[in-house]
Amino acid sequence: MARQYFGTDGIRGRVNQQPMTAETALRLAIAAARTFAPDGKGTVVIGRDTRRSGEMIEAALVAGLTSMGLTPLLAGIVPTPAVAMTTRTTSACFGLMVSASHNKYEDNGIKLFSPDGLKFDDPTEEALEAAMAGAFNASFAPPETIATPQRMVGVGDDYVRSCLATVSSGSKIKGMKVVLDCAHGAGFETAPEALLHCGADLTVIGAGPDGININAGYGSTDTGALKAAVLNCGADIGLALDGDADRVIVVDETGTEIDGDQVMALIARELHATGRLKGGGIVSTVMSNMGLDQYLQSLGLTLSRTRVGDRYVGEHMRAHGFNFGGEPSGHIILSDVSTTGDGLLAGLHVLSVLAESGQKMSALARVFEPAPQELVNIRYAGANPMDSARVKAALAEAESLMGSRGRMVVRKSGTEPLIRVMAEALEADLMQQALQLVVGAVKAEA
Repeated sequence: MARQYFGTDGIRGRVNQQPMTAETALRLAIAAARTFAPDGKGTVVIGRDTRRSGEMIEAALVAGLTSMGLTPLLAGIVPTPAVAMTTRTTSACFGLMVSASHNKYEDNGIKLFSPDGLKFDDPTEEALEAAMAGAFNASFAPPETIATPQRMVGVGDDYVRSCLATVSSGSKIKGMKVVLDCAHGAGFETAPEALLHCGADLTVIGAGPDGININAGYGSTDTGALKAAVLNCGADIGLALDGDADRVIVVDETGTEIDGDQVMALIARELHATGRLKGGGIVSTVMSNMGLDQYLQSLGLTLSRTRVGDRYVGEHMRAHGFNFGGEPSGHIILSDVSTTGDGLLAGLHVLSVLAESGQKMSALARVFEPAPQELVNIRYAGANPMDSARVKAALAEAESLMGSRGRMVVRKSGTEPLIRVMAEALEADLMQQALQLVVGAVKAEA
């Protein structure tokens, strides 16, 4: 069915425009309450990031939930994985995170979690869409059962403790020079707390949120400030979170950003070497490099691919017995600890591996030789360019050109009006030729 509200990761869009309005949040809260707690009893965890519209969306969610008799548990400003964890540990009916992740402050969104702290699958989201259409038509709680919101204390501290419990080499991290970029987002308190607890010689940037500076010049999608800080401080490593701290980007001591596939290979190798990797491999998306696949094969491991979105990675992991997966964009799931992408947890794991290795990060992260790959994002207005005959013909020509020596991934972003064109081949010239064929067609239609 055509979706009115849900995209790749919950509901997201420009604030006060469809679908990201207070009315949408109200409809969602009522529909979710009716769907997952039809008896009108129970609690719901709500967290948010630092953008100024967060309290407005939170208030609409609270109004909807309390009108149905459910008790909102307000976690305040915390990372998305903390909401997932708290939903699970408090036996809540479901959890809600108000965040637009890596987007700028003008956008906001709502991510949903099941009682087990898992993101909902497509059928569940489609059922919620249907329920949202009739949200205002059913009965509400009688006056005497309207619930009162409760403010939670210590959610961030509990989350930090759960992450720190996984770090086996905390003592070796002590004294390591680390630059941490919090993107002026939800991890601006929890992430520094965790690294300071490990004894890192820490420099923190992007930790002064004012409601509008989230992801602006800082964070996982804009690492210029982090690279400069790493060089200025002579740091061993830099870590950048995004707005809701569910992803991490790593920068080495030379100020070079490390590809997310290399980070996943690094963690997979360590888990495999210590006998902690389950499922005989890892799970990633169609965007991961062919070089990662070949490297894992050399270790006797497999790479399972899913569509883009960490929830699809997580679904495949659970269905097939894997405990590690992620996306090259920095979403990394270590499911023995967390149920969703977790920037702090992944960052701590990388620091632990670095501390044990005795190597420079620049050497440690050169795990495999990547196949030439390039991603081009093309913004569009109006109709989806991917529906045009011109783009379809260009894609078919590019795929025929590369054959078995490369691949194309062309998709519409689930969170922004972008067409993402990725080309990959064993030879750089072949990759570029195929890429330009498709990019030219998309740009002409966009």
